[in-house]
Amino acid sequence: MNKRIHVKQDLTEEQRFQYLISGIRDYAIYMLDPEGHVSSWNSGARRFKGYEAPEILGEHFSRFYTPEDRASGLPARALATALAEGKYEAEGWRVRQDGTRFWASVIIDPIHDEHGNLLGYAKITRDITERKKAQDALRASEERFRLLVQGVSDYAIFMLSPEGVVSNWNSGAERIKGYSEQEIVGRHFSSFYTPEDRESGLPARALGTAVKDGRYEAEGWRMRKDGTRFWAHVIIDAIHDEEGELIGFAKVTRDLTEKKAAADALAEANAALFQAQKMESIGQLTGGIAHDFNNLLSVLASGLEVLTLRGSGGDAKTLDSMRRAIDRGATLTQQLLAFARQQPLQPETHSVNRLVSGFESVLRRAVNAAIDFEVHLAPEIRATVIDSARFESALLNLVVNARDAMPEGGRLCIATENVELAEREVNGLAPGRYVKVTVTDTGTGMSPETAERAFEPFYTTKEVGKGTGLGLSQVYGFIKQSGGEVKIRTAPGEGTAIAIYLPAAPGQDLPAQQEITETVLIVEDEPDLMDVASALYISMGYQVLTASSGQEALALLQSRDIDILFTDVIMPHGMNGVELAAHTREHYPDVKIILASGYPLPALKLEHANLNDFAFVNKPYRLSDLARALRSAA
Repeated sequence: MNKRIHVKQDLTEEQRFQYLISGIRDYAIYMLDPEGHVSSWNSGARRFKGYEAPEILGEHFSRFYTPEDRASGLPARALATALAEGKYEAEGWRVRQDGTRFWASVIIDPIHDEHGNLLGYAKITRDITERKKAQDALRASEERFRLLVQGVSDYAIFMLSPEGVVSNWNSGAERIKGYSEQEIVGRHFSSFYTPEDRESGLPARALGTAVKDGRYEAEGWRMRKDGTRFWAHVIIDAIHDEEGELIGFAKVTRDLTEKKAAADALAEANAALFQAQKMESIGQLTGGIAHDFNNLLSVLASGLEVLTLRGSGGDAKTLDSMRRAIDRGATLTQQLLAFARQQPLQPETHSVNRLVSGFESVLRRAVNAAIDFEVHLAPEIRATVIDSARFESALLNLVVNARDAMPEGGRLCIATENVELAEREVNGLAPGRYVKVTVTDTGTGMSPETAERAFEPFYTTKEVGKGTGLGLSQVYGFIKQSGGEVKIRTAPGEGTAIAIYLPAAPGQDLPAQQEITETVLIVEDEPDLMDVASALYISMGYQVLTASSGQEALALLQSRDIDILFTDVIMPHGMNGVELAAHTREHYPDVKIILASGYPLPALKLEHANLNDFAFVNKPYRLSDLARALRSAA
């Protein structure tokens, strides 16, 4: 034991270092002289390169380099770099004795004596072939993955930093979102969200969910570069390193706009089909009940007639009450049959503009003074085949409903227009030419649930005793029976618009009214006289507007094109007919003016000296009187 310790103590420091170097097997450690010849060799060098010490000592180190590196002068450059910079370090292919190659990590250090003279070079080489293979395999895998991601055009696939900043961009992202990689990398991903989603903090919540749960998945509207929106399916995955630290997010987005549109269209079609089937079923049931009820009423009515003829001693007042009840029942059955589309119609070709104008006086009286009533009639409206009386009744129903929806007042508008419908633009109607009549109010509006049931018979949201629930169902049944459709656009607190679509008359390339139809404004404070005058002018082919006072007439003169003013002379509430005529003559000189009065003309001239300036008719007047006055007014 003591002898072994003695031997170790006899070893010099240089010998111990030499033994250390010689025993290292994982590194080739050897010396080169100043010209690059091998001057020492360790076991690691023998294992890596395959040379025994006697075979390699004195040989130039360039034999370890590949032929192409020797041809390029790399060995000499390596020594020159080590000498100039104090160190040369590189990786590259080297050659073993048997000609095989290995990937080596090489370090060359110059060695100087204490006087600075170059003694040679220390060279350390390590075989890292396996590590290079692993790195190459990883690099190749990453490249394949990069090419795969870049080649995907149906999905936007990109990375985000932990703060949500875009760090890379694939071709699918460019196609879907419209940004090039140069435009978007470095910007926050919230740029893709709608303003309302950004305002609500949705981008931050999405990242927060991905961090907490590992993944965030949702669908919603996103923004393209050009400002258009698309419906997106989004997945955000949190990415962590080996220590569990968050290094960013992987984000995958797919454009599902077309798929959503198809799904929405299918859902809408299914809902429309269900609604149509439901209304058809209710209509069949209602029609059957109405027919049976009509038969029962017929029996009761006939029985009452028999009792009356026999002169039975029954109470006459009771019999009258029974007759009135039968009449109300008959009216109810007609309303039910209207919904069931089983009422007899008398369709004729009409201009809805002329029907609305002729019925405007009645519609205006149906609303109260707190409601601003407007009529907007499109020029050159197409003709449609319709039962005029039923159409007027339907229009009155819509106006009354609109009035009831505005107890505090508001605005009610009736508008007409020509429309061209595309395929499936209005469910239940084929594409083609239609006339659209819309009644719009600024009232309370309806909830979606109420709007869905609005056309069902006996369904009403009005107070008890204030509605039968048959008004809209009559409109619906009549329009459907006429080949048209009724649509509701409404929301609580935003009013209601009910649009009636009627097919244009067949074979009609031009508008129905080729002739010029003149408009007459009738000013009369007596409702019955106004109705008579309106009927006479309509029978002569005029469009009719009505006003019950001079102020109302002035408003119509200002807002509508009037051809003829027909006004009563004596009117209460301010301006009389002569004053209205004089104002009209001054401000609207092209308007023909006819005055009417129950007082004799000589008596009126005593009070109104300028009556001779206007055509005049005495009440009561007939059609021939109006025709004569129209000729003199011209």
